[in-house]
Amino acid sequence: MIFNSKDFSKVPNQLEVKLPDKLIHKAVDIQQLNDSNKFSLERQHFVSIVDLPSKIMSMTIGGLEPRQSTRKHRHNYETLIFIVQGVGKSIIENKVVFWESGDAIYVPIWAWHQHINLSEIEKCQYVACENAPLLLNLGEIALREEG
Repeated sequence: MIFNSKDFSKVPNQLEVKLPDKLIHKAVDIQQLNDSNKFSLERQHFVSIVDLPSKIMSMTIGGLEPRQSTRKHRHNYETLIFIVQGVGKSIIENKVVFWESGDAIYVPIWAWHQHINLSEIEKCQYVACENAPLLLNLGEIALREEG
């Protein structure tokens, strides 16, 4: 349903819970032949998309093999990344941020960035949360550019 200014009077004075059918996505970090696999191929590193009905934020589980890096890219949505395992660095615009398991990093809107696993032997695993669905639902205004 799309609302316009003329629909302002339709704003309710109380909320109602709209419980979706899907409340859990089991085994998120298991690579399967699905959209996450296609997404991983496009991004050139492992990314598993959490398939839950959030209209405002997304969550992905990502991984980098030893010495692997993401491609340099930017997007007009914010990203919070929690490092579950590994050591590495992120280059965000002209700043270098070194991270390890237990750290969280912030990537601002439209900042060029790249993430690099610095380990020779250990994989890196992270959880990323972004507000891309909000922008998509506001009129498909989410943008991403590869460097």
